[in-house]
Amino acid sequence: MGFFDGHVERRTAKNRFFRQLDALIDWAPIEKELKRVYKKGQKERGTKAYGPLLLFKMQLVSVWYGLSDVQVEEMANENLSVMRFLGLSLEDAVPDHSTLSRFRSDLVAKKAYDRILKKVNAQLSSHRLIVRNGSAKVDASLTESPFSPKGATTYEMAVDRQEDERGDGELEKEDTYHMEKKEEQPGADNQARWVKKGGKSVYGYKKHMATDDNGMVLGVHTVPANEHDSKGLEPLIKKIPRTQRKEVMADKGYKSRANDEMLRENGSRSRIMHKGYRNTPLTKWQTRYNKAISKTRWVVERTFGSLKRWFGSGATRLQGLDKVHGMHVLEAIAHNLKRSPGLVRQMAG
Repeated sequence: MGFFDGHVERRTAKNRFFRQLDALIDWAPIEKELKRVYKKGQKERGTKAYGPLLLFKMQLVSVWYGLSDVQVEEMANENLSVMRFLGLSLEDAVPDHSTLSRFRSDLVAKKAYDRILKKVNAQLSSHRLIVRNGSAKVDASLTESPFSPKGATTYEMAVDRQEDERGDGELEKEDTYHMEKKEEQPGADNQARWVKKGGKSVYGYKKHMATDDNGMVLGVHTVPANEHDSKGLEPLIKKIPRTQRKEVMADKGYKSRANDEMLRENGSRSRIMHKGYRNTPLTKWQTRYNKAISKTRWVVERTFGSLKRWFGSGATRLQGLDKVHGMHVLEAIAHNLKRSPGLVRQMAG
């Protein structure tokens, strides 16, 4: 270790978070997964390409500190604690923002973020920071996009958390509208959709998320904002290990006979709130049942709040369903890692 490396070591002694994270996480399995999808470091000749683990850690830093690709490049050049976490010395070159952008695109194209979340969660589960045999709490939130098409809509807009009574013709009309607007307005994101929430029109995507009893994120599924909640449950559940979803708790927006049957077939007990129908109000038992399930929802609601408070989740500058989903999962990974040292202290204390 050279003089400058020793200097960095002393300067980072007080940075408890990065040190605790490195002590908790074995980065080798994560690096192995990253190398499966990002092979530039293995193929290029001459100057050694940047390793995928370095680039992934820079992405984590960008989420933790709310930085753009340009800003995280600057921080990696200036902040000694971050440099040490990234495995850089003062003499090392730092990847530029264009390299980070290409790296993100590669991971999105090969759907790597979900697999990395599984790798991270497997380690956290081995440390008992994720409940191994427990229930999954499910909820959804909207992610707003600024890339809405301009001009008056020509279709009936969906209302969030309400039954979508529009027919196939109305849905097809909406899809056609967005495709036409994409031709007219190349800057519009034609994979996002409009939805009404609380009397306000929101353009963007919907994030379905499941957490364990500690609020740690187990899985994420992303859809256009106008898709009804009930359709998002099965793809979400299939991303989560069976032992971590012995029960699935969710609000009435996810309730359907098909979902109850799907959960049974996938080894989970349905704890979805009941909903009343026209001329068929809830029974007293169903009302009490709903209140009992509702009391558990604070766990997943707290996680949504933490994601918004810490990382500004709820809005995106990215375009396209796959890219926005990649951002959602990266935020989930960053959230679980950020909370882990605190959970270790709670368990010890």
